Amino acid sequence: MNTEAGARVVVTGATGYIGGRLAPRLQEAGYRVRVLARSPQKLRDVPWAANVEVVRGDLNDRESLDEAFRDVDVVYYLVHSMGGSDHFAEAERISAQNVADAAKAAGVRRIVYLGGLHPVDGELSPHLESRAEVGRILIDSGVFTVVLQAGVVIGSGSASFEMIRHLTNRLPVMTTPKWVHNQIQPIAVRDVLHYLIESATAPFETSRTWDIGGPDVLQYGEMMNEYASVAGLRKRRMLVLPVLTPRLAGHWIGLVTPIPRGLAMPLIESLQYDAIAHEQDIDTVVPPPEGGLTTFADSVHLALRRIEDGEVETTWSNATDNGAPSDPLPSDPDWAGEVVYVDERAQDCNAPPELLWDVVEGIGGENGWYSFPAAWVIRGWLDKVVGGVGLKRGRRDPRRLVNGEALDWWRVEEIERGSLLRLRAEMKAPGGAWLELKVLPLDGGKRSRYEQRAIFFPRGLGGRVYWFAIMPFHGVIFRGMLENITHKAERAADTGNKRDETRVG
Repeated sequence: MNTEAGARVVVTGATGYIGGRLAPRLQEAGYRVRVLARSPQKLRDVPWAANVEVVRGDLNDRESLDEAFRDVDVVYYLVHSMGGSDHFAEAERISAQNVADAAKAAGVRRIVYLGGLHPVDGELSPHLESRAEVGRILIDSGVFTVVLQAGVVIGSGSASFEMIRHLTNRLPVMTTPKWVHNQIQPIAVRDVLHYLIESATAPFETSRTWDIGGPDVLQYGEMMNEYASVAGLRKRRMLVLPVLTPRLAGHWIGLVTPIPRGLAMPLIESLQYDAIAHEQDIDTVVPPPEGGLTTFADSVHLALRRIEDGEVETTWSNATDNGAPSDPLPSDPDWAGEVVYVDERAQDCNAPPELLWDVVEGIGGENGWYSFPAAWVIRGWLDKVVGGVGLKRGRRDPRRLVNGEALDWWRVEEIERGSLLRLRAEMKAPGGAWLELKVLPLDGGKRSRYEQRAIFFPRGLGGRVYWFAIMPFHGVIFRGMLENITHKAERAADTGNKRDETRVG
């Protein structure tokens, strides 16, 4: 099993933060890469999709794994639930057992799993315990298994880094739980990827766990102040409140950062324990990357540069709940006979379709939603208060969207570059909501037409009341979007025409 022989690997969790970075790097390293996705269309627009084999599969569906694991040498298990379901541990247990059984039946030679650093003894948080249990199930599978255990992963778009970044940027004085003084051994995402890639063929002698960590051991508070130093901010002051429980801290972080409460709480629960490597045995099998492991300060610097340059490969918000982007639209036959509310608007635009599309694809994030900013901000805060994702997830790239990625409180459900953008709402609401933006050519491409459709499928009486309660705001918000999007495209066209006239003159 080696890259020269074209070994085949399967990456589960390829739509997630780590998996979305690992898959293309494995391909570049010479592996034949197959990626597993519940909704393959989510990977249609990623730059590396044409270089890998994308197959449909679900870790909860054992039969779907049998075909996905056929003729495979290595399976990468990179899936872990971070949501707030009461039954997540049982779901994780079933998924791990399905992977273990399917890998053994298919003759897979090796499983590589990324778990979490945790204390050797003592009670763990439910999420850390679940991750440890998944590792045990895979080690006991009968298939050779490498379990890498990492702590806080630092990289542009990682949930841990985004939590540090937003807390430090926004709060010069922070009230913190006592875990702010716990020991943490962060690791750069580039170093995690190094260990994952090498683990496909490294000469491990036995199935077991291997701790991996960066060169620095810091308290969480020290990490925040180190971030502040790299970012050019003043040192942050911290007021430790022992009574600040993980639940209260989760609510607070959910309000002041883009991280939703359901994700913030398991992150905070894991910070109640020291997360440091208890052994460095990995060094005897996998040498550190060329140039050595990345320091925390360098990790922060690299992450901030990626964000500033708009070159964030993947983000924590890439992953979605089961079925989120693949449910049918209310206009599909499956919804026939149900109540559907639609706000439809259209306007001709004195700009070519390519300029109008640039405005449409640039929607959200720092660019805003082109109408009534205060209303969007208020709605975002209300969503955060009730445990939703809010409006702060932003965009991965300021100019280009891809299918399946997060956009503020929306998810890109469908994009046909140049003509269609369909967004599915992930905010808390009594029903399903979509926003569909279309660009059509007019006059042979000299002008264009912009069509906008907001769709709401109400859930029960509450959904119907909700729609009619917000209808007055629709008249302002959606009309403003229509006019401002077309006007922005027309201004861009006028600017281009004036430049052309200047050149001719």
